[in-house]
Amino acid sequence: MKIALLSPMAWETPSPHSSFLEKFVSLLAQGLVRRGLKVTLFAPQDSITQAKVAAMIESSPEEGKKSDIKVAEYLYLANVMEKADQFDLIHNNFNFPPLVFSELIKTPFLTTIHSLPSKKILPVYKKYNQSTFYVAISQAAKCSELDYLATIYPGIDLKEFIFNDQPEDYLIFFGCIHPNEGTWEAIELAKKANRKLIIVGVIQDKEYFERQVAPQLDGDRIKFIDNLSSPELTQLLSSAYALIYPVNYEKPFSFSLIEAMACGTPVIALKKGAVPELVVDGQTGFIVENLDEAIGKVDEIKRLNRADCRRWVETQFSQEKMVDEYIQVYQRIVEGTLGRGYRGLRPWGRYIVLEEKEKHKVKRIEIYEGMRLSYQRHRRRSEHWFILQGKALVTIDGQEKLLSPGESVDISAFSLHRIEAREGTVVFIEIQRGDYLGEDDIERVEDDFGRLQS
Repeated sequence: MKIALLSPMAWETPSPHSSFLEKFVSLLAQGLVRRGLKVTLFAPQDSITQAKVAAMIESSPEEGKKSDIKVAEYLYLANVMEKADQFDLIHNNFNFPPLVFSELIKTPFLTTIHSLPSKKILPVYKKYNQSTFYVAISQAAKCSELDYLATIYPGIDLKEFIFNDQPEDYLIFFGCIHPNEGTWEAIELAKKANRKLIIVGVIQDKEYFERQVAPQLDGDRIKFIDNLSSPELTQLLSSAYALIYPVNYEKPFSFSLIEAMACGTPVIALKKGAVPELVVDGQTGFIVENLDEAIGKVDEIKRLNRADCRRWVETQFSQEKMVDEYIQVYQRIVEGTLGRGYRGLRPWGRYIVLEEKEKHKVKRIEIYEGMRLSYQRHRRRSEHWFILQGKALVTIDGQEKLLSPGESVDISAFSLHRIEAREGTVVFIEIQRGDYLGEDDIERVEDDFGRLQS
């Protein structure tokens, strides 16, 4: 299988700046290559990987500002799309920009969405929701208005992390130095718990560091280290009594939590974002509601079995598990349950676009027996349904009608409608007509898959 793997291009892959995305792509690329897939990594040329690197620039734009960032981005995307027919699948980790080109190519297009989309960029994801595929990195990263093929947690290379069952007595904070990451809160916790604290991370907010963090540093009880090699960091993590994780926003994933537990180091984390998915409360650490509760849990850390932390990561967050699950998704898209040409696998069935013009679109849709589409309406298009297979219960503005193969029905704009597969898999042709045929022209009033707008 030939895979085009798109990495962010502001920094090389992996990045010495500890970017989550570059680290994720690097681990995935290395794992896929070891499994025998032919992987082309679209990233700056100075990236270090066993995959083939396809790049339009020699080094990352942020490294010395050698290229105009926007020019570099457009060249990057052009390079990907011009080579699209060389691959069985394109796996996008470059946020939403590549999506706008996805319907101009025939190669199946998968996007890992690494965070909950903001209101500003959600319309882009919604527009391509029915024509491309999405994977989430956690349940916390999911948007109820989008469909996902799978939730696949990022994994780590466990060989890089040393298990230690004889820790020292210091606490560790490992992450970006930024108000959202809770660096100051970690210092307050350590002081009130009368513990040493080592802070390791990249200064992301210099003003915050100088105002809130630097005055607290004494080089003894509160220490800051901003430049560590991987072996040195692993040694610090594995020897720590606990990792403090006072992140105060809905963060969708954290490598620092996983890496600490891989070393056997329990964590104390605020109940935000993906924390309840990543930490087993009372076993691999403690999940708390506030700083006061966190302080009260420090002494309880010693009763936890550090081996449980390691086993949890081995079973749930290994690089091998992540790679296996991505390969399964790739196969479903390229040659598995979808069949070639299908670009719309959903929990209820699948579809393929047969023809699309300015004012009409034709789809072939399959609905699994017992499943049904949402009760919805469109403002700018009408639809005609022709049943090819199975028996379908069609509801239009509250009126139900059972249709058999060879029968059809018209749905006018603004009419509430739904189709349900009553006997066997229902296959039907849908003809859309109107002045706008985008997938975001859907107003759902009932839905079995949690896609109602808030």
